Amino acid sequence: MTKSEIPQANRSNKGPQQRRLLFLVVGLACQLLSGMSALAVSPGLSPVGAEVAGNAAGTIPPWTGGLRAPPANWQSKQGYVDPFAGERPLFTITAANLQEQRERLTPGLQAVLARTPEFRMPVYPAHRTAGYPDKSKPRPPVTGSETAPKQGTVPFPEPRNGLEAISNHLLRDLGGGVERSFDSFVMRANGDFSKIGFHDQRVYDENFDTPVPNRLFSYLGYFLSPADLVGTIYLVHEPNPLSADERKAWIYNAGQRRVRRAPDLAYDNVQNGSDGLAVVDQYDGYNGSPNLYDWQLLGKREMLVPYNNYRIGDKRVPYSEVIRKGSPNSDLLRFELHRVWVVEARLKAGQTHVYPRRLFYIDEDSWSVLLSEAYDSRGKLWRVGLHSLLQYYDALVPWYRFELWFDLTNDSYVLTGLDNEYKTPWTFGIPGRMRDFQPDALRRAGH
Repeated sequence: MTKSEIPQANRSNKGPQQRRLLFLVVGLACQLLSGMSALAVSPGLSPVGAEVAGNAAGTIPPWTGGLRAPPANWQSKQGYVDPFAGERPLFTITAANLQEQRERLTPGLQAVLARTPEFRMPVYPAHRTAGYPDKSKPRPPVTGSETAPKQGTVPFPEPRNGLEAISNHLLRDLGGGVERSFDSFVMRANGDFSKIGFHDQRVYDENFDTPVPNRLFSYLGYFLSPADLVGTIYLVHEPNPLSADERKAWIYNAGQRRVRRAPDLAYDNVQNGSDGLAVVDQYDGYNGSPNLYDWQLLGKREMLVPYNNYRIGDKRVPYSEVIRKGSPNSDLLRFELHRVWVVEARLKAGQTHVYPRRLFYIDEDSWSVLLSEAYDSRGKLWRVGLHSLLQYYDALVPWYRFELWFDLTNDSYVLTGLDNEYKTPWTFGIPGRMRDFQPDALRRAGH
């Protein structure tokens, strides 16, 4: 996977009128934020704005702070072991019985179940494991001409519109930074698949020795496999999504032995190594500037979503037990009932993207996109994304265990984020030196 965790930037070919419109939108956003200087969450809501109470049926439990400690005698070299290993599915949804659960299934999941016989949904008891350190309590966003809300701020714990909800996703707390190695798989309809290894560092601005105004994070990533991609390195300076700044990206190619700008690390440009099945802004649920779309908040619903998928990432489970034709091994998947914010994105007039319409289902406890749906220019459902949340309990970071995209037009899928066959654990909260995240550093790393 080439650019797997790299969000998108503003398009560089905007005309003067588009730029004026963008600055107007950002100005309005800053006015909204400046009015929140006394930010407070209503009674009955968690620090990030989720309903503390469970549902009336008792199928969604109350939030009690999340999973805040590893299992007894846990060591990081074990990977993230399943704290719910003794549980068994309440029931399993297949194409044969999906009508019984239709109200709790997104259109995307219904489509995958109907089309892909290998895909099943084991449904387990719900656990609201998302939890944060005390720093994630709501605090007034810092606004002004040069500074927008920082990562982890949760600027809109009670969103009034879709733009506010997706902004919470883009700014959600991911522990200040992460360094990791992981693998991605492209499975084709005939059962042939390819594997790509990647290593990356994503460091948020507050963890750098030299902060940069309106910088959200800096990113450095390179391939571990296959051989023909090894030697390619990416660098991204990601702006705050509520600022008017544009993404800056560079690529180093070992064959050319030079660093060049990489404007294609954005929006709907195809991912190298994805066989054309994924675009840049699909990763991390959704990433980058929200400026191409009009965002509408459709409300909150109780939905079955991928959650607490520890089992599929168990280091005792080899990839040969995970990767299957049609769908990853459904026996290793886990779905739970959670409340999600439903957000619709429709392409603005005059803008272009291969996905004119998209739907996002955002976890109330973490502000992470858990499910996504992308529609083509004819209005047909094209790709369905599953973004499974995991509580990284040693770091108090809720983030993805895997991301999975089904392409309904060719019965292929992309699966990314697994580290089953790596010995080195992921590290959260890493610091960064700005000198190591500059274009010159790519050249040094390439040699």
